[in-house]
Amino acid sequence: MHITYTLTDESPALATYSFLPIVKAFLSKANIRVVSSDISLSGRIIAEFSESLKEDQKCENALANLGELVKKADANLIKTPNISASIPQLKAAIEELQKKGYMLPNYPDEPKNDEEFQIKSKYQKILGSAVNPVLRQGNSDRRCTKAVKDYAKHNPYRVVPFNPQSKSRVSYMKDGDFFSNEKAVLIKNDCLAHIEFVSENGTKTILKEGLKLEKNELLDATFMNVEKLMRFYEEQIKLCKDENLLFSLHLKATMMKVSDPIIFGYAVKTYFKELFEEFGKEFERLSINANNGLNELLSKVENSSQKDAILKKYQEILSKSADISMVNSDKGITNLHVPSDVIVDASMPAMLKNGAKLWDKEGKERDTNALIPDKTYATIYQAVIEDLHKNGTLNPAKLGSVSNVGLMAKKAQEYGSHDKTFIAPENGTMRIVANGEVLLEHKLNKNDIYRANQAKFDAILNWIDLGIQRQELSGDEAIFWLDEKRASDKIMIDLVQKELKAKGKEIKILAPYEACLKSLELIRAGKNVIAITGNVLRDYLTDLFPILELGTSAKMLSIVPMLNGGAMFETGAGGSAPKQVEQLVEENHLRWDSLGEFLALQASLEFYAQKCKSNKAEVLASCLDEAIGEWLENNKTPSRKVGEDDNRTSHFYLAMYWANHLSRQAQDVELQSFFKDIALEFSSNEEEIRGQFNNAQGVKADLGGYYKFDNAKAEAIMRPSALFNDIIAKIGQR
Repeated sequence: MHITYTLTDESPALATYSFLPIVKAFLSKANIRVVSSDISLSGRIIAEFSESLKEDQKCENALANLGELVKKADANLIKTPNISASIPQLKAAIEELQKKGYMLPNYPDEPKNDEEFQIKSKYQKILGSAVNPVLRQGNSDRRCTKAVKDYAKHNPYRVVPFNPQSKSRVSYMKDGDFFSNEKAVLIKNDCLAHIEFVSENGTKTILKEGLKLEKNELLDATFMNVEKLMRFYEEQIKLCKDENLLFSLHLKATMMKVSDPIIFGYAVKTYFKELFEEFGKEFERLSINANNGLNELLSKVENSSQKDAILKKYQEILSKSADISMVNSDKGITNLHVPSDVIVDASMPAMLKNGAKLWDKEGKERDTNALIPDKTYATIYQAVIEDLHKNGTLNPAKLGSVSNVGLMAKKAQEYGSHDKTFIAPENGTMRIVANGEVLLEHKLNKNDIYRANQAKFDAILNWIDLGIQRQELSGDEAIFWLDEKRASDKIMIDLVQKELKAKGKEIKILAPYEACLKSLELIRAGKNVIAITGNVLRDYLTDLFPILELGTSAKMLSIVPMLNGGAMFETGAGGSAPKQVEQLVEENHLRWDSLGEFLALQASLEFYAQKCKSNKAEVLASCLDEAIGEWLENNKTPSRKVGEDDNRTSHFYLAMYWANHLSRQAQDVELQSFFKDIALEFSSNEEEIRGQFNNAQGVKADLGGYYKFDNAKAEAIMRPSALFNDIIAKIGQR
């Protein structure tokens, strides 16, 4: 067995330049091989088009290789956060790579021939949740460690008080959305199905063939009525104007890479309805796609002969309509500029911990109407606001913890819907058919957004068992978040109840709204609770509660026990990686907190020790656990301010503490003897090493790119202490 460490994007990728050499050096003393695998956005693009690149530009398809690895019993993977790219991000990455000499084709928004259709198909594989469904061949066990929770209670983040007079709210569609239109079925026998569209005149079009369905698999399908969606947007824009609330849209346009950008685009077209009506032909000539947001629109308008008239109308609409919440007030970036800027699982917790307020164009905090069009998961955020009104501001110093067991194996539920999402070409009926039998069907109007989802039976059973196991091991109360009013959840509830009865267990089953209120009640009382949820709720809750409890989701331990016996250890994203890269470029200060990576490495070492019966790995894991505790106790988390300790210095302190604990333990004399000298070198040179790190700050940093860093430049920036580098090199060489 070896340990695979992923190379990804933005702040986590920069931190890896500093942290991975430390990991490799320490683990070499236990003869543990650490290999890296590039699944960054740029790496995925290059791999997909390698056949048309120069020999020295080509690279392996690391994601495909990892997809095979995670199916094996000896898989041991540490995964740092990657960009789940939106189309604007993908285009920006392509442009950067082209400027670096990579002969890549442009992304064709509207393919005009077979070649362009093939190009778009390749790029579609890279968009959105391209990575996670491939790697997550197991269900999720995500929780806060005791050391992290204790630290957070003793050092709570600054809480913005919630005003009981707040008018902030969460708004969602009352009908016509995915929730209200869902139908579901439990598959009786293994079969092959297809998805077809039948127009009103009887013309049948096969949209997807060879859909493999397994016995007891849960299949569901639903659609979004776009006419009702636009009516919803119009009503909410008026409400925001009338009640002086910020208009703010919250979607998942990265992970839900097919459906949600379209829903986002309808918000742009509805808010700027007059603009699209008046300049529709010019926008068509400029190939403006509202799904890509205002940023692309405003950029393309620069090349229009009607630029002045368009911008005048644009400003007129902004001045007379509801105020839009801002992503960056200083730069004029609105909530509708780029679809990847309003990722609901990050943006909603940020709003809620900020007194349920967002920022307007002047940078002032304002009450906000948060629009989450589909009701399915919107109610959890509504529940938090209602709880704040009833019980007041949350106090992180006293809160318990919500951990999560999430169903995500084998592309479960919505995150596996991308190849089964379609736009109705006209009025008609969408059907899923197997062996001549119609399994599910929906009547749609032209442009309605249809999607079908699957959840494999073995993945469901493993998820239920994992939830029961976590409840037994922790002794905490557990709740299945399932809504009997949702078609697929109703079937899931039946499966859960049967399994609980067979195992003689009793665990509550509550709809997400009630489950969220109950969880808040428990953690306010200082108790812990386990949320056992489906895939999307797993994604949302593992940001929502950690951000409310800890101020960030980057400090969570996420373990994915694979169905075939391997394991993946994920680190939290944290939600502000782009801003952190911006600060590094401007000030050579990286405030990314690598605690998630530390926790993942420790768990990975424990797994390695267990699988390989390695005493040295066990000692490394145990001493790393103690080092993390000391690191937290001494508050070595990176500062936000230039000139103070940052990500690189935090790595030094972890290495020093780790070496200290290895030198003091008595389980392995060889490791103890070796690390005595190393620990002494670290401690005796602490001030000089720290000075070398901090003195490097305060200047601009050239990374040689954003989506693809220049390795030599990035390494020099992230490893500025020659003295520390020499000691790390000694560990690896001796």
